[in-house]
Amino acid sequence: MPSHPSRRVDPLTVEVVELIGTVVARYHEEYEHAAASHQLTGAQARVLNLLSLEPMAMRRIAQKLKCEPSNITGIVDRLETRGLVERRPDPADRRVKLAAPTEEGLQTADRLRESLDFAREPLAGLSAEERAVLRDLLKRMLG
Repeated sequence: MPSHPSRRVDPLTVEVVELIGTVVARYHEEYEHAAASHQLTGAQARVLNLLSLEPMAMRRIAQKLKCEPSNITGIVDRLETRGLVERRPDPADRRVKLAAPTEEGLQTADRLRESLDFAREPLAGLSAEERAVLRDLLKRMLG
């Protein structure tokens, strides 16, 4: 059977794709572990982390996390029950409710970030210049 050049993948590309997959898998595994140490699911931790940057509407959270708004409503409900998030009117449009972290929610998000050392440790082995190159390459890959 003749091989088609368009179907050939060079070994370097295969290795890079496998390494990216390994990094992503390790990130998710460590993130879930860190979230569990704060009695949160990974999804709850991601929402809380996002809200710690700025309050936002459910629809915007769903867009950022690429999931259904109905899923976000349930996650925010559970975070609200725990006292980590509150709903408040959007100053720009009083009909819209924003999810915002409480003081305890902000502290929990900070502690969660501090416990996520899986990315910092390998990156610490790179110089500032190497980290900048990696960042720029990743941005280029993402368009």
